[in-house]
Amino acid sequence: MPLTERPREKLLLRGKENMSIKELIAIILKSGTKNINVNDLALGIIKKYNIDDFKDISINDLIKIEGIGKVKAITLIAAIELGKRIYMKEPTLYKKLSTPQDIFIETKYLFNNLKQEYFYCLYFNSKQELIGKKLLFMGTVNQSITHPREVFKEAYKLSASSIICIHNHPSNDITPSKADIYFTNNLVQIGKIQGIPVLDHIIIGEDKYYSFYDNNLIKD
Repeated sequence: MPLTERPREKLLLRGKENMSIKELIAIILKSGTKNINVNDLALGIIKKYNIDDFKDISINDLIKIEGIGKVKAITLIAAIELGKRIYMKEPTLYKKLSTPQDIFIETKYLFNNLKQEYFYCLYFNSKQELIGKKLLFMGTVNQSITHPREVFKEAYKLSASSIICIHNHPSNDITPSKADIYFTNNLVQIGKIQGIPVLDHIIIGEDKYYSFYDNNLIKD
């Protein structure tokens, strides 16, 4: 292969913007095998998976492709995960979030491309400024998975004045389930006793949200 057509040299000469998906994958893989050169390895991957599939691709998926062993699969998975995290926006501390829409805009990136439910609590000071967030569990919102004390333990550590819960529905159906409602009602009642009110529970979809407060399921 001419030197100028080798993926690494081509990136240096022409810039990353002019590289194809195949060439970028070839750079990550570094080398081929005894029988397959690195460009053909990369081609084998993009023939089987398009770029949209990469967010969900697994090591087991990759090692089924001829010439891709565990080391190359792990390397590629690590590069994909790094790319995801680079573009995952973290909520800004001490930013005032006054409405459910503010919170949705600020936190929706936490739930990009997730295949199960993630439950976070956001903690606020008396000015409704975000002072902390914590991922408390993954899975279905259900009291058997986590205990409300975990929600309030973090609130005490941060000296929080209020709490807002957020979790995603990977199905993009943001209608609260019976478990969502039951769990939220318990948290709200405990918050009243503890003097740290749970102001809202927001369910996040791909491009929309459901607010318990906006729908009068949490009263002032």
